[in-house]
Amino acid sequence: MKITTFAIRVWRVFSMITVFVASMYSYSLFGQEVGIHFNALGQADEFMLKSDIFYILVGLILTNNVLLLSVGRALLKLPSNVLPIPNQTLWAENREELNEHIQNWIYSLVAMINTSIALTIFALATVNNEFKFKIGDFNGLLYLIVGFLLAIVVALPIRLMMKPSSND
Repeated sequence: MKITTFAIRVWRVFSMITVFVASMYSYSLFGQEVGIHFNALGQADEFMLKSDIFYILVGLILTNNVLLLSVGRALLKLPSNVLPIPNQTLWAENREELNEHIQNWIYSLVAMINTSIALTIFALATVNNEFKFKIGDFNGLLYLIVGFLLAIVVALPIRLMMKPSSND
């Protein structure tokens, strides 16, 4: 197993644990109503019930960890000629390496979504409980999440434009 494959698997497991811990932590901190939108002064002006937030959270987590992984497993079973990849003949000869790249990509995407959910729910719990953090302290979180998701999404097509490492 390559070090990148191992690191991605560890990240995915760690992200699942992190999203669970962040969910339990925030659930214990939330009041009955949770501020979900904040005005320019950092005060909550729109609210949602705590139970509704967690129904949405559970749906996101299940969709991410079950549905997305199922789609990934289905991609691994497709014949190489059906996959829209560059250098198809080279990758068809190196199907194991192709499968490893696809699986790592799916695992990275799942791990990043889990990490994003955990960071978002932690930030929401933090700003709703009058800690020293204010809503403005989390302004860069959206850009960070979008940047990482974009990097992961474009990583696989860029890697597949290169030749398999076995044929170098």
